[in-house]
Amino acid sequence: MDARVKPAPHEIRLARAENPKMRERDLASQLGVSEAELVAAYIGEGVVRLEPRVNDLLTGLEAVGEVMALTRNESAVHEKIGVYDKVVTGEQTAMALGENIDLRIFPKRWAFGFAVEKRDGDDVRRSFQFFDKAGAAVHKVHLRPSSNVEAYEQLVEKLRSEDQSVALDIEAADVVEATVVETTTTVEELRDRWGKLTDTHQFFGMLRTLKLGRQQALHMVGEDYAWRVENDALTTMLHKSVETQVPIMCFVGNDGCIQIHSGPIQNVKPMGPWINIFDETFHLHFRTDHVQELWVVRKPTTDGHVTSLEAYDANGELVIQFFGKRKEGHDERVEWREVAESLPRATAAAA
Repeated sequence: MDARVKPAPHEIRLARAENPKMRERDLASQLGVSEAELVAAYIGEGVVRLEPRVNDLLTGLEAVGEVMALTRNESAVHEKIGVYDKVVTGEQTAMALGENIDLRIFPKRWAFGFAVEKRDGDDVRRSFQFFDKAGAAVHKVHLRPSSNVEAYEQLVEKLRSEDQSVALDIEAADVVEATVVETTTTVEELRDRWGKLTDTHQFFGMLRTLKLGRQQALHMVGEDYAWRVENDALTTMLHKSVETQVPIMCFVGNDGCIQIHSGPIQNVKPMGPWINIFDETFHLHFRTDHVQELWVVRKPTTDGHVTSLEAYDANGELVIQFFGKRKEGHDERVEWREVAESLPRATAAAA
């Protein structure tokens, strides 16, 4: 096959049949297509093309009942089992604020959607799968044995696109490179603004105003606000969180969706380069070898400072973030702060 020409749908289906155990993301990469194009190759054969109408999806999902929500990026896969409830719709940002499924969604990033049915003997696995303009997955919803299949089918019909063609208008992915943003901001200006933060949500606005990249700001601000720890300290933190049973918050996101776990964790297991959490309603799979820098970060709030653990990849992208679980108006948990502050600091050579 000519490497410069994308495989036709029948060639994609043949490759899938020849590699039934390979993850779709990996097979798509091997074939030189996006994951969305791989899924689209089955339109009319268990796959229905959907309109990516996020608000209609969110308001219709509660009736489907218990499902598994999945959000991922290049380094982390975040899975939560629960119900889509406490939905807040919006054109710029939409949310699900349920006890287990907690999402921040950016609808304009969603470009392609599919309802997927896969037969495995007598079983049928059903899911909604949504992708960005480059064909990368932004969010998936997998039905569970207790899910309401009739409600799922009604939602499929509601979102069904008039366009059931296999061809997708895929755009080139944005090239992400680790770069230092040119800025005239001084360390003193950054520290002054940082010290005046009253809410963690003000952080992004501060960076934008000062024309600083996130990682760039961490390097500048000084060790009373941010310091590097050893890259394997993320695994250490997870094990300590199990030992102390301190409830944590784990954020994994991409351009189209951020998914959040809040609560204690129980079962942490390393497998090769992956560190995994296998809990009843929360599964995490994270590539520890993708961590280029790991930071403990303090941000002032009206309730005292809040501490996070932030992992950055080789492109300077924030790929996973942890906090101690807390309620607005309450101080940060002392147990979480102790866990974060006890992590081994990076050596001078690494930092």
